[in-house]
Amino acid sequence: MMCVPSIHKTGIPAANRQMGADDMSVLSGEMRFNEPMSQHTSWRAGGKAKRFYIPADEQDLARMLSGLPDSEQVYVVGLGSNLLVRDGGVQGTVIGLHARLNALQLIEHTDGDGLVYAGAGVPCAKMARFAARNNLAGAEFLTGIPGTIGGALAMNAGCYGAETWQTVKRVRVVGHHGEIHERMADQYQVGYRSVRLMQGGDTFARPEWFVGGYFSWMRGDQSESRQKMKELLARRVNSQPLNLPNAGSVFRNPPGDHAARLIQACGLKGCAIGGAMVSPKHANFIVNTGQASATDIETLILLVQDKVESATGITLVPEVRIIGDAGRFTA
Repeated sequence: MMCVPSIHKTGIPAANRQMGADDMSVLSGEMRFNEPMSQHTSWRAGGKAKRFYIPADEQDLARMLSGLPDSEQVYVVGLGSNLLVRDGGVQGTVIGLHARLNALQLIEHTDGDGLVYAGAGVPCAKMARFAARNNLAGAEFLTGIPGTIGGALAMNAGCYGAETWQTVKRVRVVGHHGEIHERMADQYQVGYRSVRLMQGGDTFARPEWFVGGYFSWMRGDQSESRQKMKELLARRVNSQPLNLPNAGSVFRNPPGDHAARLIQACGLKGCAIGGAMVSPKHANFIVNTGQASATDIETLILLVQDKVESATGITLVPEVRIIGDAGRFTA
């Protein structure tokens, strides 16, 4: 089992930051160029990333970030289950954390609850199973989230009446200069699919990315947790189009209503543009029927928004993140 990283800060002064080709030797991860993002998103569509970096560990990630110019656009991707990359691709740097930053450890176990550390690259379902094995309850809902802990922290992912930040005690983050901090949960303003770091009552301006989190789970029973996870998975299989590439729920639920109900009421189930289609099984899912482009998917998202707003006056807000350029990719 991997050990939880100790608290530290790293990085070099911003004035000296400019990593060139000769400096790549200080890194122990893997840098890929013109990487197809269709291989890293659950929609299986989209353009290329000019640079795609797979860090060896947390320290390596910090070193890589510390060498980037301040103007560099940086995106962090886990399983790519909540992401659409436009066909023009990404001209900045994408960091892939799938199977990286995957420490998962029981820090302490008291009579009342247990504190678990999970790295940003840990799949949510793996966290749920780990908690159950340690007789901890409350993490079962994570089995229904097809992403990683890092993504769940970034958007306060949730399902079946529970949300990620309900049990977060503190988090580890890395900044654009490679500095690493631990922050308490109360430093963040958390809402429905929304997480913002606050400083002095204002939103923290400098970019940071989650590299891990500490979660407090209640004392439970392994068999009961496993049964609950089995039931939640069955609900997911019965209600979601898992047989086709998708990105989960496309839109946030508006207050007091459900996006799927509104979309279905507008007669949009089965509506298709190119290879993208509103799922006949769940109206808040858009599936790739085989050859969908990112443009097909985004155009269908915009069409659904327009139709629902015209019919109901409600503007559906996308839950998925859309990045990149709309045109053709240029290396």
